[in-house]
Amino acid sequence: MGAAIHSVGTVPNPSYTRVAILLHWTIAALIIANLAIGLLSDAFKGVPLMPVHKAIGISVLALSVLRLLWRLGHPAPPFPRSIPAWQRAASALTHGALYALMILLPLTGWWFVSAAAQRRPLDWFGLFPIPYLPVHQAGGAMHEAHELLGWAMLALVVLHVAAALKHHVIDRDPILTRMAPILTRH
Repeated sequence: MGAAIHSVGTVPNPSYTRVAILLHWTIAALIIANLAIGLLSDAFKGVPLMPVHKAIGISVLALSVLRLLWRLGHPAPPFPRSIPAWQRAASALTHGALYALMILLPLTGWWFVSAAAQRRPLDWFGLFPIPYLPVHQAGGAMHEAHELLGWAMLALVVLHVAAALKHHVIDRDPILTRMAPILTRH
């Protein structure tokens, strides 16, 4: 199942596969929810959000691995020729960083929880237990890394969304429609 072809005006617009699009938007929604929970958890004292935060993190990790595996067999559609080389390079760098964070952010959280002296139950939305990683050290360092990576993820998400909107609204090129083929240029 290669890239589908959608027409935008008279110029063909290759898009990502349906599986890639589904994984992109599912992971994006989970990341945004988890960033909100992580950043606002202090405002919700007494509300048990951390079990949900952990379950979402494990979901992001699993779906991100699946997305990377899918991407190996289904490369991204080519950029339109009108996209300058520096924007292609910036896109590659940003996407590489996002993929790294989609793996590292949940792993540092899992490590932090696994190394905690007083382990609380770890499960996936109460449906089944999640095993702890076989680590007993560096919990504090992983907590700090998790927080820093969370801020980095927030910055990259904002950059990614801003770039996609710039391409769609200002440049009026088909970059956004490759990942959201229901959108059209007008």
